[in-house]
Amino acid sequence: MVLIRGGSFTMGSDEGGGDEQPTHEVTVGSFYMDKYEVTQEAYERLVGKNPSKRKGKDLPVERVRWDDSAKFCNKRSALEGLDPCYSSDEDEEVWECSFEASGYRLPTEAEWEYACRAGTSTAYYFGGSEQALTKHGWYSGNSRERTHPVGRKSANPWGLYDMHGNVWEWVNDFYDRSYYGQSPARNPVGPKEGWRLMRGGSFQDSADSCRSSYRKYNEDEEQAVVCAAYEHLGFRCVRAAKKGE
Repeated sequence: MVLIRGGSFTMGSDEGGGDEQPTHEVTVGSFYMDKYEVTQEAYERLVGKNPSKRKGKDLPVERVRWDDSAKFCNKRSALEGLDPCYSSDEDEEVWECSFEASGYRLPTEAEWEYACRAGTSTAYYFGGSEQALTKHGWYSGNSRERTHPVGRKSANPWGLYDMHGNVWEWVNDFYDRSYYGQSPARNPVGPKEGWRLMRGGSFQDSADSCRSSYRKYNEDEEQAVVCAAYEHLGFRCVRAAKKGE
């Protein structure tokens, strides 16, 4: 994992979609984030199965539902003796996150964008040119319609790989198109209900969808059960940093 030291940044984009506006200053605390997207090897070792369509131990795990990624976080926490972040009534599929817990969870939307930007303010962490994305991520223009082993493209300035492309990454927040207009300025965690959000773009998507501020959400809850529809969906984990880090 990489320690992402807390700070402030301008979230959103004036040139992006309507749900990326208004741009607003957000402050997040320090946290640790996985250097890579969770691999199939790591997922299968902990969960005991691999839902991915394209198999490969160093490929990102895909076809993962949001609740399965939360379960993975809890299993990872238990393995390391950390307090789980997610409590749930699995019969009702209710998952609530404790941000004070020491264990693993999905990043908030603000944490994800802050980490992806890594101190930059351009469309991508490497600048504003879509042509340069080929050197930094896997998207429809260079992926040959498949995922690729994690960490093969350049890392962003804070040492994180595949933040642009390869697979979409689940975040913890629910989606609200107008949330940015009412978002808290410090450690926003999203609305209490809505559709689940993902960030980062994938091997199937355009360069525009891979921008740091681009927001995508799952608007069909029934599709969440049909994993075959989500061969482009994975995740990475975060956990809270200790005071003083």
